[in-house]
Parts: sequence; C-alpha cells; structure tokens
Amino acid sequence: VFDEKERKQAVRDGKRLTRGLNAGPGAASGRAVFSPSKAEAMSKSGAVVLVRTETSPEDIKGMQASVGILTARGGMTSHAALVARQMGKVCVAGAGELEIDHKKARMRVSGVTVKEGDWISIDGTTGEVFVGRLSTQDSEVARSLTPGKRKRKTTPAIVEAYDKLLTWADEVRTLRVRTNADQPEQCRTAVALGAEGVGLCRTEHMFFGESKIEAMREMILADGPEAREAALARLLPLQRKDFEGIFKEMGDLPVTIRTLDPPLHEFLPHGDEEIRVLARELGVKPADIRAKVEQLTELNPMLGHRGCRLGITYPEITRMQARAIFEAACRVAKKSGVRPQPEIMIPLIASREELSLQAEIVRDVAEEVFRKAKMRVPYLLGTMIELPRAALVAGEIAEEAEFFSFGTNDLTQTTYGISRDDAGKFIPVYVDREIFRADPFGTLDKRGVGRLVEIAAMDGRATRPDLKLGICGEHGGDPESIDFFHRIGLRYVSCSPYRVPIARLAAAQAALRAAL
Repeated sequence: VFDEKERKQAVRDGKRLTRGLNAGPGAASGRAVFSPSKAEAMSKSGAVVLVRTETSPEDIKGMQASVGILTARGGMTSHAALVARQMGKVCVAGAGELEIDHKKARMRVSGVTVKEGDWISIDGTTGEVFVGRLSTQDSEVARSLTPGKRKRKTTPAIVEAYDKLLTWADEVRTLRVRTNADQPEQCRTAVALGAEGVGLCRTEHMFFGESKIEAMREMILADGPEAREAALARLLPLQRKDFEGIFKEMGDLPVTIRTLDPPLHEFLPHGDEEIRVLARELGVKPADIRAKVEQLTELNPMLGHRGCRLGITYPEITRMQARAIFEAACRVAKKSGVRPQPEIMIPLIASREELSLQAEIVRDVAEEVFRKAKMRVPYLLGTMIELPRAALVAGEIAEEAEFFSFGTNDLTQTTYGISRDDAGKFIPVYVDREIFRADPFGTLDKRGVGRLVEIAAMDGRATRPDLKLGICGEHGGDPESIDFFHRIGLRYVSCSPYRVPIARLAAAQAALRAAL
C-alpha cells in the first residue's frame, strides 16, 4: 500500500493523473516503460511499471520484470488484469484517458506528458495513477502470505488471527479451492496460501520463455506438416520441463492443463525491427514473415481460429502437448514416488464432435507414453465450457468429457456479446445507471450466465453422474459468485494465487449460509 500521508499530499499537489480499473490489488512505484523489452532491460537497475495500450501473451516477460502494469484499454478480466493477478502484480487497467504513443515511448494525460524513465505510481486497489514516486509498504499479513518472507521470530497477532480464521474456514467449507498458475513459482505461492490443486494452467504463457518462442515461431512459419513436426520436436523437451516443474510443486494434487488456446498470430512479432531479427534467425525474408502475420491476423480473434479449432487444424500441436504432459508426469512419478494427477482440458469446444477428435489424440498419446515408460499415472480428460452452445448441449459433451471447468470469463463475453477488453468504456456507466447490478466480469451474472452454468451442470451430471465440475474463471475469487457456485453443487473454484485465501473464506461462508 502507499503511505497514506504521501498519497493525500500527492492528490493535493495535483499529481493524480487519472483513474482506471482496480485490476490487481496493491501499490507500486517505478519508472515508466513502454515495451516489454525495455521492462526487462531497465528492471535490472530498478523498479519499472509497464505501460501498454493493452497487453498480449507476447508481453509476458516484460510483465514479469515489472512491479506493476498500467493499460489504457481492458476490463477486469482483460489479459493484463488476469495475468497481473496471477503473478501477484499491481495492475490498473482500462485507464481510458491515457494517450499512449509506443513509438515515441511516452504518454499524455490531463495535460501532463510522462516519458520513458519518468517515475509513476499506480494503486491497484483504488485504480489511481500518480506521476512521481510514492513510498510503499507491505502489511504484516501480506508478508506472512508470501513464501520466504516470514522472517520474524514471533508471529504478529494479526497473522495468528488470519491463520486461525482460515483454519476454521477450511473445517466448514465443502468447495475445494484451486489456483490458476502456469509456473512452478506461482504454484508454490498458491500452495502456501492453501490451494488444493491447479484449476487452470495456461500453456500459451510457457511459450514465451527463452528459446521457446523461437521454436514456436518456427513452427507457425513452417511450410507443411513435416516442418511443423520438426519445430514441435524442439519444443517438446522445453514444454516437458515446464510441466515437470509444476508437477514437482503440486505433488499428488490435481493439475488442470489447458491445451493451446490463443490464435497463432499472437506469437509472431509485429514490429519491423523484431521481424527483421526473426528473419535473420530463421534465414527467411522479412516480407515472408510480414505476409504470414497478415495471413494469420484475424478481425475478431476472440471468436476466431483458436482453442480446439487450432488443435483440429494442427493436430500435431495437441499431440506434442499431450506427450509433454504425460512424459513429465511419468518422470516425476519415477523420481519422487508421488504420482501427479494431470487433467487435460480442451478449450472453446461447441460440440461433442470437436472434443472427440481432440480426446482421441490425447488418449492415444497417453497409452503410447505409458507403454514406453512401463507405468501409468491417473489422468482425466475434459473440457472448458465457455460457449453458450457448449452449455446447452452439455449432456452430449459429457459422454466424452470426464470433467467440466467453466471458463466464466469467456462465457460472460459470449453470452452478453461484450468484449471484456473494451467493456471498461461503458460498464461503469451501466452500473451507475443500474442497467447492470454489478460488472458481470467481476461478479457472475446469475440470471443469464449463471443459468447456463446450471443447465450445463445438471445435464452433464444426468449423462455422467460422477462428472467433476469446477470453475476456472476469475469469478472463482469473488465471494458473491462463490456463494452461487456452492449452491449449484460445483466441486471446486479456481482463482489467482493471491485470491486463494479470499476464496477459502467465501466458500466457508457459503456453506454456513446454505446450512441456515
């Protein structure tokens, strides 16, 4: 948090530039940077805040290097907001008054120009953005929640009270609480906060690590299946190592892994210099890469060539990811004696047929890996319910799926026909005028989206009584939404690591409320 006296003085001095959405709690001060590469470079000599019009998976390394993220566009479940919460980063999203010029590395707001290297401060709890540097301080509870930070010999009373409260909550609640995490460090933090598994591992974030993005881009630019297979062979051991790290941290707790979801153009460079560098590395012409970027870029990528559609078009991608998962699980089981429990989740399906095609690949690869390893690990194969049609034909889908995980972020988008990245422009007005009771991306719309979840849960169980039901959208960390999920009988909720304690407490309150 910011020092309150300093914050009030900054407001009096006119240093508060604007407000956005309070998308990632906490407070951070750092030098403004306008590209992920600058964030990585400048973070070595001090704190930086990454400023972007909006973020994409390509920005992951820059987001990791920053103490905070500030965007001009995006809502509470935009890429910036979701990833920031998962990483435990401060985030202010959808600050629409910002005029950001990435080429000149500066932004303007309220008549003030902030250049790269200037200090800014953002409050992810209030959504405030300040020019200048404000002092921050950790709370005792925040220090206690972070692994490795409990250094005091005596535990503060507030931390003891916190521990006792959550112990009581765990004794009462019936909803399990998992976390959304894609890296071993995030898993470690989440387990320390009480997570009982991973409810969503976004594999696309793994591809932006060192050496992996080059192989990924080579695969995307490959001319034909054989060239793609060669590039995927380079990715296999890298992806396997990622999963090994996660399985080691999670032990025998369940880990739900979503196969590749975003459209392929998000993995390609778009700037001229980045394109030239990639062209030199791959020995191709820059014009060829520009042509491929143009070919893959979609008018509406959220509803385009992504999710299971990618796996059906390029089955070798699903095959590689399944092999990496099962080989990693077998290796960890042999070394540790503890058998991981992977749950393979196919995203964005609208029909049983789509899931069947992907499921056949995953199951064939599993048997092949198990034969070679001379051992088996338990696993489930299921899907993410994030399209209205999938919810309405859930009974058919459950013939193939062993679990449903409701992706309520996209289910809210597709039900309302509202882009979560653009919703910040008008949702506050809708809430103020009581058109919406609350931001539907923050608190589940029970009458509409919630009704689809209920239908899918009921029809899915009618087909498969032992169907595992959970939710991996950010509503899994919202107390009011958690109460609804408890009432309709879901088995677990999943949320960002630092929202796990809130979810544990809310699940207990839901159980007590239902018992009254």
